[in-house]
Amino acid sequence: MKLNEAQIDDITGKVFRTIISNGKDGILQSELWKELDLTSRDGSRVATRLEKRSLIRREKMLEKGRWTYRLFAVKLPVDTTSIEQAPCLTCPFEHMCSIEGSYSPTSCNLIEEWLIKSFDNASLKPPKLYKK
Repeated sequence: MKLNEAQIDDITGKVFRTIISNGKDGILQSELWKELDLTSRDGSRVATRLEKRSLIRREKMLEKGRWTYRLFAVKLPVDTTSIEQAPCLTCPFEHMCSIEGSYSPTSCNLIEEWLIKSFDNASLKPPKLYKK
């Protein structure tokens, strides 16, 4: 069954959200069509529409002996998980904090502890922190 223009409009947001959810790796066009139960014709119409709006880019590639496209979001949503627990967001001295001030990010123990904890959680070795 061929989708009409209103149905294409409805599915466009769903297609875009699915492409975004696949992050930097993108998604093969054929996988997307199967996931959303679309024909290749209707799926291609939606992809072309998103590409014309500069929301996605399509890269032609050979997959299992067949030419297809991998679809990527042009801009991915910003991931804020790395800064959500930053002490600055709840610091009672934030309004007095400045590089030259008595409260400074360059000498803040809360920031230092948060950074070390963040590196430990990411299984990375923390860099040496130098103080002036």
